[in-house]
Amino acid sequence: MNTRILTTLAVGGLLAATAACGAQSLDSGDSDAAAPAAAVTLDQAPAEEKAADVINAITPDEELAAKAPASLKSGGLKVVSSIGYPPMELYASDGKTAIGFDPALARAIARKLGVNATITDEEFNSQIPGVLTGRYDFVISSMSDTKERQGQVTFVDYVQAGAALLVKKGNPAGITGPKDLCGKTVSVVDNGSSMELAESYDADCKKDGKKAVDILKFPGDTEAMLQVGNGRAQATVTDYVVAAYKATDPKLGMEAIALDGTAAPWGIGMKPDNTQLIDSVKGALDSLIKSGEYGNLLKAWNLDALAVESAVVNGGK
Repeated sequence: MNTRILTTLAVGGLLAATAACGAQSLDSGDSDAAAPAAAVTLDQAPAEEKAADVINAITPDEELAAKAPASLKSGGLKVVSSIGYPPMELYASDGKTAIGFDPALARAIARKLGVNATITDEEFNSQIPGVLTGRYDFVISSMSDTKERQGQVTFVDYVQAGAALLVKKGNPAGITGPKDLCGKTVSVVDNGSSMELAESYDADCKKDGKKAVDILKFPGDTEAMLQVGNGRAQATVTDYVVAAYKATDPKLGMEAIALDGTAAPWGIGMKPDNTQLIDSVKGALDSLIKSGEYGNLLKAWNLDALAVESAVVNGGK
């Protein structure tokens, strides 16, 4: 049913910036005054969105909505992402509707602020420039929060993402972590972070006087994963989000094992001087975390292990 929810937002003043939970404090100074009260018809989430029921049940936080930038109330939240990295970002069966955890969270934040979200697909390297020129309000695209990127945008960190092992369902090789890889065969993508991790595990095995890790290198994730399916390798190293997504496919018969110590924050990137928007997004994310709605969004996409306890500004090192 394509029902829509009508909500009236109260008039709000300028947002006084608050100290961030992360490494950076935000100063006020935006001239973007709150817009007059207006009726906003909130869109329903796409039917194929796994977290649709969670998103559609979210109601605006009147205090946060009143303090949101006027541009959001008049034009909605303009979001940019790079669609094609499931389960974080992917297209529905129509080939044009963005679904996945990143679009789900963007829509959830928008609803918490009492506005709608428009999600645009852009090539990864075009996303930050699009935010800086004002074409988009924020980027949410599995983007690592790094010190280098903090020189361009301000992040509100929304997940902690790392690496994982994919093993056969039931884990017949008994692999629980890197130390169990000694003497085993591991498949990886050549010349990537997964290969670097596998090589570091191999070095640790040799250092401890154990058998080496036999590393098989392939051009892409699919080829590396196939080696586990056909029994040539006992595990493959990949991004946790990829492993978690693959583990939900019963045809593949695999399970994911998160690799401790590899997690780092991914952030929602915004123009640094847009402190009103940054505070609004941070406030909305904190509200979603506190209510449990954030956790339910993660659960819908089998990404519980990525959860953060609070919205942190520029937490990347």
